[in-house]
Amino acid sequence: IRNVAKRVAETYDAGNDIVVVVSAMSGETNKLVALANGISEFPDIREYDVLVSSGEQVTVALLAMCLKSMGYKAKSYLGHQVPILTDNCFSKARIKKISDKKLRKDLSERTIIVAAGFQGVDSDGNITTLGRGGSDTSGVALAAALKADVCEIFTDVDGVYTTDPNICDTARKIERISYDEMLELASLGAKVLQIRSVQFAKKFNVVVHVRSSFNDNPGTLVTKEDKEMESILVSGITYAKDETKIAVMRVPDKPGIAAKILSPLSAANISVDMIVQNVSEDGFTDFTFTVTKADFKKALLITKEAAGEINARDVLTDDNISKVSIVGLGMRSHAGVATRMFETLAKEGINIQMISTSEIKVSVVIDAKYTELAVRVLHDEFELSGKEVTVER
Repeated sequence: IRNVAKRVAETYDAGNDIVVVVSAMSGETNKLVALANGISEFPDIREYDVLVSSGEQVTVALLAMCLKSMGYKAKSYLGHQVPILTDNCFSKARIKKISDKKLRKDLSERTIIVAAGFQGVDSDGNITTLGRGGSDTSGVALAAALKADVCEIFTDVDGVYTTDPNICDTARKIERISYDEMLELASLGAKVLQIRSVQFAKKFNVVVHVRSSFNDNPGTLVTKEDKEMESILVSGITYAKDETKIAVMRVPDKPGIAAKILSPLSAANISVDMIVQNVSEDGFTDFTFTVTKADFKKALLITKEAAGEINARDVLTDDNISKVSIVGLGMRSHAGVATRMFETLAKEGINIQMISTSEIKVSVVIDAKYTELAVRVLHDEFELSGKEVTVER
C-alpha cells in the first residue's frame, strides 16, 4: 500500500489530477470465493457479489488513509458511491453508465480519488461485480467517463509481450498494439488485460498504457491502429489452459438442434467459445464446443438436460486441452498464415482437435501437454523472438 501511495504522490506532485482504481489485495478475492464455495457449490449469486466485492473496500480505505497520512487530500469511493451503474447480471455485470459529478467536483479541488474496481451497483441498489479482471474495466470506464488523457494499468510485467515470458524466455515487449489485436489476445487467454477493458478503450478511444508495478520503464501503448501495425504479420501468440471440451454425441442432424443445445447455456450466462459440428452420418452428427473450466460444472448439467430432450446418445467431456492462438493485423492482407501454423505444429507431432479463425487470428485446440512446446515453436516460426527476458516475480 505504501509503495502504491508513493507512486500516486509522485504523479500528483507532477501536476496531474488522479483517479486511482484499485483491486483487492493479492489472494484476497480467492479467499472470499473459497468461503462462498464452502457454503454451497452454487452459492446465491446476489450474495456472492456482496461477499467478493468486500476485498476492494479494504484496499480503497487503506490507500486513502495512507495518502492522507502523507499530507495529501484523498477520498475513497466504492462502486455504489460513484455510482458505477451496471446491469443485474451478478458476477459478470456490465457497466451501463458512470456518474462523474462527484468525481469532477473532488478533482476540481485537487483531491486524489481512490475508487474500488471490480464492482458497481444495479438499478435496484444491489452490489454487482464485473468478473475476474474487472478492475481493468472499471479503470478504463472511469477514464472514458472523465475523458482522461491516459489510463495507466499496472501489472506484474513491463507491458504486453509477444507471448508469455514465463514459458518463452525470448518473448519480446511490444511497444504499441492496436485495440483489435489486444481484444483478440485478451479474449484468447492473455492475462495482461481483461477483454471488456479493451472493448471500452476502443469504443471511447482511451489510450491504455500497460506498465510494470515494479519499475518506471515504459510499457505498451494500446491504441488505434496505424499503417505500421498492419505490416506486422503476427504480433503475438497466446494460450488458454482454462477450457474444457463438451461433446454431444449422435445428435439428430436437423434445423434448430444447435440452438436447443446452446440457448439454455446462453440463458445461464455461460459463454461458449469454439464450436465444431461433424459432417452428418446417417442423419446424426456430433456437436462439440468449449467453455471455461469455471463454467464447466454448470454447463455440463445444462447440456446433459438438453441432450436428453433432443435424444442425443451421450455427452462426453475432456478437460485435458488448451487453446493456442496467433494474432496479427497483417493476416488481413497475407495468405498462408494458417497453413504455416498447422505445418509447424504437425512437424512437432501436435494434433489439432478444433480450429477457429477470424480476420486477424487463428486458434487451435490441442492436447494440454503440448501447450508450451506449441507456443515456443510458433514464436520461432513467426520470428517474434527478441533478447531473453527476465521476469520479475
